[in-house]
Amino acid sequence: MSAAMPAPAPTPVGGAPAPNSATPQAAAASPAAVAQAAAPRTTPLGLIVDEESSIRHFVSLILQGSGVDTMEFADGGAFRKAHTTRASDVVFINVDLEAQDAILSIESLGKSGYTGAVQLMSNRGSAVLENIKLVGAQHKLNMLPVLKKPFETSAIQKIILEQKLGNPPPVAARIGLNEVLKNNWLEFWFQPKIDIRRKQLAGAEAFARVRHPQHGILSPSSFMPGADEASLVTLSEQALVSALKAGLSFARLGVNLPIAVNIAITAMVKLPIGDIVRAHRPEVKNWPGLIIDLTEEQIVTEISLANELTVWLKPHHVRLAIDDFGRGYASLMKLKELPFAEMKLDRAFVTDCGTDKVNAPICKTVIDLAHSFGALAVGIGLEKASDVMALVSMGCDLGQGYLLGQPMPEERFVSLLRQRAKVRPTPHPGNSSAALARA
Repeated sequence: MSAAMPAPAPTPVGGAPAPNSATPQAAAASPAAVAQAAAPRTTPLGLIVDEESSIRHFVSLILQGSGVDTMEFADGGAFRKAHTTRASDVVFINVDLEAQDAILSIESLGKSGYTGAVQLMSNRGSAVLENIKLVGAQHKLNMLPVLKKPFETSAIQKIILEQKLGNPPPVAARIGLNEVLKNNWLEFWFQPKIDIRRKQLAGAEAFARVRHPQHGILSPSSFMPGADEASLVTLSEQALVSALKAGLSFARLGVNLPIAVNIAITAMVKLPIGDIVRAHRPEVKNWPGLIIDLTEEQIVTEISLANELTVWLKPHHVRLAIDDFGRGYASLMKLKELPFAEMKLDRAFVTDCGTDKVNAPICKTVIDLAHSFGALAVGIGLEKASDVMALVSMGCDLGQGYLLGQPMPEERFVSLLRQRAKVRPTPHPGNSSAALARA
């Protein structure tokens, strides 16, 4: 059901020149070309040097989702030999047992006149790392505080914020959805959905965003409150069309993904979903279809309607899922069948499920309930590796959250798929949070 998410051959987006392949077989060129090219661009670029593909992919996911293009290198030798037409803004360099390789990379950056930031990553002792930082300082490099492994998503996000890279933080603006639709400010971003047991990309979920001419990118909390019914129906239709078109873009890269969209059940009954799907669905082999997420609150009061919708949508390859599931599971446990492809655990129960004595048994109960009805269990809002590992031990199938990849514009999601198009992920026995994002 899931497609393995491939690995590096970066193709950045946003009109910037595309960097060349960053694999160990890349053509030789001076380190200066990697570090400080003169090509103009608007999208920042981060380079990641680490022999562990899981670490590279993890950091890349976070950077890409934050609006930073990436190139990945399997070792320092590949990094020093590779070339690109773009200047980089930050370089992540792993320091392993052979610290000399990292030193050589830092020296090459210094000789090239590199002016961006250098972020060391390592689980080595402080004395070794301070010596390497000293080498960078001698070359007048901007050496950031060492990032100790294993690290969480927030550590990378902090670096992005402090270095003023990527998308600016959202502002607290308030506009009407009808104004958004009238001015065509709406766009849809996509978040990876990961098979947390197989470490593979299993799907994506579409999220509405607004690109405002003055305020920048706005989240739904800025434009959804107070929306009228007509605007919500229009929003839902645009979400369906966008998801179908994105599915075609992904399929052209050889990746067929089921894409989920959030639609209110009241909007569903007013939309010609069958006609929309027929008009815009990808004409590809084995199309996995769409998933429409309905909140648990809607389902508890409209279970008979959900059953009818399931029958009606099945010929169109559209399935239903319960979002934010958990608080009303007791009432649904009494039913003999539930017509859902997925049950998405409420993030309030997922958070700290690895240690919380209340949340853990609730998560396990919901996961078992999902499986008893033939549905997949999905943990959402994942930000800690310990929570993912706990869900895996409970038998959870899929996961979403900033730990595994945050929502990103469609073109950036496509760029991420292209970047992983040539190298398959390799097993990694470690317990780093990055191991969960090798998809």
